[in-house]
Amino acid sequence: MASQNHSSIQTLDPEEAQTTPTLATPLSGFSAKGVVQKVKNNLVFRSKWAELNGAMGDLGTYIPIVLALTLARDLNLGTTLIFTGIYNIITGAIYGVPMPVQPMKSIAAQALFDPSFGVPDIMAAGILTGGVLFLLGVTGLMQLVYKLIPLCVVRGIQLAQGLSFAMTAVKYVRKVQNLPQSKSLGSRPWLGLDGLVLALFCLCFIVVVNGGGEQNHGCCNAVSLENGENVLNGERRSEGNRKTKLRKIIFSLPSAFLVFVLGVVLVFVRNPKALNEIKFGPSSMKVVKISRHAWKKGFIKGTIPQLPLSILISVVAVRKLSSDLFPENKFSVTSLSVTVGLMNLVGCWFGAVPTCHGAGGLAGQYKFGGRSGGCVALLGAAKLILGLVLGTSLSHILNKFPIGILGVMLLFAAIELAMCCRDMNTKEDSFVMLICTAVSLVGSSAALGFLVGMIVYVLLKLRTWTNDRPFSTLWMQ
Repeated sequence: MASQNHSSIQTLDPEEAQTTPTLATPLSGFSAKGVVQKVKNNLVFRSKWAELNGAMGDLGTYIPIVLALTLARDLNLGTTLIFTGIYNIITGAIYGVPMPVQPMKSIAAQALFDPSFGVPDIMAAGILTGGVLFLLGVTGLMQLVYKLIPLCVVRGIQLAQGLSFAMTAVKYVRKVQNLPQSKSLGSRPWLGLDGLVLALFCLCFIVVVNGGGEQNHGCCNAVSLENGENVLNGERRSEGNRKTKLRKIIFSLPSAFLVFVLGVVLVFVRNPKALNEIKFGPSSMKVVKISRHAWKKGFIKGTIPQLPLSILISVVAVRKLSSDLFPENKFSVTSLSVTVGLMNLVGCWFGAVPTCHGAGGLAGQYKFGGRSGGCVALLGAAKLILGLVLGTSLSHILNKFPIGILGVMLLFAAIELAMCCRDMNTKEDSFVMLICTAVSLVGSSAALGFLVGMIVYVLLKLRTWTNDRPFSTLWMQ
């Protein structure tokens, strides 16, 4: 990382402060025809196979959390699939990028850690968290939060979450997992339908197809392959059309989709009786009764630890990451805050898991080829159909899904999120980012890492401002 002068510590986009705080930012335009046209443009596929592949990008985090809550806390999986599917379709139409819809991780962790933290407590925590985010959005206060948080601190939170996801992914690959209890049961065997060899094969397959950087994003190269011949590092057709055609086919495979399909096939191979456990039809949907005690418990144990994570990862980090990956798509933290709030103010009343956007999910979907809102809309349609057709009985299938394969998919999403931090070009930026990351990982708290990172950032700014003069001189002035 190149060293520059002290005054170069970066802050977030200055133009963000000038954005009008309104939910309609992504769908600007007042005429109905203009809005319809904008939605169509947001949902159009950039490349069919690429968008299908990208839709699998955040399943490595979505499936384990939702499945664990379903099995351990009797969460209504059918209702969750229906509502998250609708959220996916709506956010895809609004933003025009693969905006993820993921479970709120801090609330889910509390529910899995504390057996007394039941469904009413989970839903109360989600509603209260959504309410706070909605108010921060509609009042414009989220804009102020975004303006005040420096980029290096955001990068520190992103790097911490990326490394945390990566360590979880490696644990999924190396150890046999009991997802409902969030425990590792021992080393994973080398052979078998959920063994290390299978997981390593899937990992190597994705690396070969997708590569390690944006210039070789697997099947998203299909667009350039159709529009021109100057691909594969400028390889000339005269050097062998047959070899070039084979490489085109390999690099255009939807790797994540094929790996996920392999996992579904192995579910029925490992448990042929799974078909007999499936019941067709949607699960019964009813309003969750939340007592006064559940509201209090949900706020203290769920909302308070979740709020900093939602503000930093679901709003601020997502806004910054989306501007890095899709600079042509401009939308504000206000709209992100409002959509997260509305999702929980509606769905949690019916027992759907508390949800938010996530930088990790966005990075994962981008890594595997997602480039438009059609990517998540396709995923949302699949969730909606599964929720209506299979309901909660789908948990019998997901319970046998190879965890090693989920770990591989999560690993690539984690690495993509962590690599977004490579734009820290000064020692001061890197210093703040790494302190923020270290504290977040060791303390298992993004809020604590954020607090320490902000303190260090302010101290460095004061040091630069005083030009190394004694504080006594500054005090006298």
